[in-house]
Amino acid sequence: MGGFPLSHYLELINTVIINKKNRLISYDDSLKLVGTGRSAFVFRMASSEKAIKVFFPDFTHIAQEEAEIYKSLVGITYFPTIHETGLNYIVMDYIEGYTFFECMTHGRIITSDHIKEVDRALSLASAQGLNPSDIHLRNIIITSNNEIKLIDVARYRQVKVCNQWNNLKKAHQHFYCKPFFLKKVPTPFLNMVAYLYKKGFIPFFRS
Repeated sequence: MGGFPLSHYLELINTVIINKKNRLISYDDSLKLVGTGRSAFVFRMASSEKAIKVFFPDFTHIAQEEAEIYKSLVGITYFPTIHETGLNYIVMDYIEGYTFFECMTHGRIITSDHIKEVDRALSLASAQGLNPSDIHLRNIIITSNNEIKLIDVARYRQVKVCNQWNNLKKAHQHFYCKPFFLKKVPTPFLNMVAYLYKKGFIPFFRS
């Protein structure tokens, strides 16, 4: 499955050295670092449309959880296909495009149709018995074909109610869509808003 033998993936993954402080020390030249998250590094494989997500040593349990969730989403085109999984990694489709965060910092328009597509993707995930959570600007992608893809699904099984996506929709409707709202937003400003939101300092978006 996936066009590469399992041994090839393991050879590449074994070149990824992460220290005890979760800092990336080294990796094979055929890998390109394309993302850093709270629990993993993501690499694109050279001459391939695949990505390898390698989890930090203390977060291998999340690798197993996320792999199982992706398997339950097979057939839903809004989510990447996974090709191999292991103790500390997932091999999946590489998604070419811009995250919602990048769209805002580059001035690419996020339309109401994009929002509706995300709603549909999350509804399909919910129909599989999941509880889509932790939906934010960095894990929603508009592809080069103007399609919606969602990544980072590890928290789709959590029990508590998560209002992040509903709050993002409110912000899109009440602020982003208005003529006065700048469509190209500086990264520091977005990061500040995210920080204030997490701390509960934005009353309009409190649950």
